[in-house]
Amino acid sequence: MKARTRIVLDTNAMVSRLLVPDSIPGQAVRRAVEEGEILMSESTLYELAEVLGREKFNAYVSIQDREEFLRTLGRIVEMVTILHAVHDCRDVRDNHILEVAINGQAQVIVTGDEDLLVLNPFRGIPIMNPADFLKWKAVSP
Repeated sequence: MKARTRIVLDTNAMVSRLLVPDSIPGQAVRRAVEEGEILMSESTLYELAEVLGREKFNAYVSIQDREEFLRTLGRIVEMVTILHAVHDCRDVRDNHILEVAINGQAQVIVTGDEDLLVLNPFRGIPIMNPADFLKWKAVSP
């Protein structure tokens, strides 16, 4: 059996998946879920839950649908324990994405965040936007 690609998805891509499933980020998340192993940490899962809990999303998606999205995600992701901290991103709030990648031995990070994209590649891990990820051919581990 072929090993699945280990992927870190940023919060914005996952929010886009929920709000606009057919958007480029939505398609990228769908591909990642179908073909890869999604990596998260307590910190990244908490951030996603916090963002999805914001009142501004009430007009687009019910709180019940957002909660179900988080429950489903919680069942399919691999939770990564952070043993090695990272302090390399110019936006310190994004370091937790890099920590998941390093500690979870990710093969790719998918993000639209310029603060992360400028680090490509990060310690040998490609960082790409959702459109590039859709074109990317994963290399087997």
